[in-house]
Amino acid sequence: MYDTAIIGLGCAGYTTAIYSARYKLKTLIVGAQEGGMGMSAADVGNWPGDIEVRGPDLMERFKNHATSFSDVEMKLSKVEKIEKALSSTELCCLSTSANGRTLEESTTSGEADEIFKLTLEGGEECEAKSIVFATGSNKRHLGTPGEEEFSGKGVTYCATCDAFFYRGKDVAVIGGGDSAVEGAAIAAQSCNKVYLIHRRNEFRAEPYWVDEMEKRDNIVMVLERNVTEILGDGKVTGVKLDKEFEGKDVIDVEGVFIEVGSNPASDIAKDLGCDLDERGFVKVGADQATSVNGVFAAGDVSDASNHFAQFATAAGEGAVAANSVFTYLQK
Repeated sequence: MYDTAIIGLGCAGYTTAIYSARYKLKTLIVGAQEGGMGMSAADVGNWPGDIEVRGPDLMERFKNHATSFSDVEMKLSKVEKIEKALSSTELCCLSTSANGRTLEESTTSGEADEIFKLTLEGGEECEAKSIVFATGSNKRHLGTPGEEEFSGKGVTYCATCDAFFYRGKDVAVIGGGDSAVEGAAIAAQSCNKVYLIHRRNEFRAEPYWVDEMEKRDNIVMVLERNVTEILGDGKVTGVKLDKEFEGKDVIDVEGVFIEVGSNPASDIAKDLGCDLDERGFVKVGADQATSVNGVFAAGDVSDASNHFAQFATAAGEGAVAANSVFTYLQK
């Protein structure tokens, strides 16, 4: 039996585990992918104390810190299901009623008595007294013809991760936020030409990355255009636009990096009964508590921090969540 089970192996999850261990709580941290979205950050320039650090390196340090505590156990596995098991109060009721006492006589009040059963991939089961969802987000898809067909054959969802494999080639990056602009700047270091295709004429990205992108003379901005189809013959050969660009509605490329944002990975929290907002984020209070007793959420999956998805905000929410778990378990 764990005091808390943290779902997610990213910045928020690791930070929650660090604080949880310092509270001497028996902690399980579990997820299908180490590092979460942090693995796709090529250069992190806003983590306090590090002028510049690679996302994967930062996540490795987070993991090593979290797992350095004897009270923390990490499992690399997908969580298939979480459900409420019998609470400690209910267990008391069942055992005493077998001795002839009534349920009313044996029931005691108390809030911090939920027990949750986790079913992992492969059928392994674990139990915990509290849950912290730090499941982050999933990359959003375009939904255009050819996207699914050429996934893994020229279509990818992380320019900073995969640009190296297209060195010397022409590629397209689709999007206008931080990940797209950063991805274009990173891809330009190894690719021959990078077409940054964005449906608007201005970027939502952090000005720092816009400046970095504009320094690259092999980035071509294709603004106020949408990709209507990804073309190919066994592998990607180009993208088709809704409006002509430089006299053509097709741009020849060998790689397409789709960077159009992400959706909160909140399905498993929803299945447990947690309230979501209209965008699918898990609703939390100032203490990171969800609508379900004993369940908390932190990081990109929650609606906290004004939806400002950063390493710093994810870490802060994780610290608050651990403190709230500790308080909850003291009741």
